[in-house]
Amino acid sequence: MSLQDKFKNDEYPPSEDTFFIANNIENEKGNYALDIGSGSGYLTKLLTENFKFVVGTDINFEVLKNQTYKTSNLICCNGSDALYIQFDFVVCNLPYLATEEIIDIATDGGAEGFEIPKKIFDSVIPLIKENGKFVFVTSSLSNYEKLINYAQKLGLKTEIIAKKKLFFEELILVKAEK
Repeated sequence: MSLQDKFKNDEYPPSEDTFFIANNIENEKGNYALDIGSGSGYLTKLLTENFKFVVGTDINFEVLKNQTYKTSNLICCNGSDALYIQFDFVVCNLPYLATEEIIDIATDGGAEGFEIPKKIFDSVIPLIKENGKFVFVTSSLSNYEKLINYAQKLGLKTEIIAKKKLFFEELILVKAEK
């Protein structure tokens, strides 16, 4: 059974980048996991299969209230700025599109696709346990090298773990370890 069929629901389907992330994290296991920008709840729900305690955050309360894939432990906040717990694993479908202004907080990353992801990184890095992993998706349409370099400046060891060509861009999945 494919991951797309696993949580089948037509109300608010996850996007292509969500499935791309899911296919690359489905075997992650541990005690504490965090999904930043939970959106439809697809990744949060997936993480509940292999982690003892999972938290999903989103900046949009209506999105959390109406998630297609319902889970517990949902928190409305900016990135992870309301949390003070250490996580083994963090995943984030970043708002990575390079935009002049932020119109859609779910996709617009600001200047070079770096401005908003940087804020998310700053909020989450202190919450990653020693030897913990942070997996995030970015795009060839943004300055992903700048984002990877920033993660390295914050003390994380980074590695591109997957790429996926789409019609107009290439999705890039990065693993950063503490």
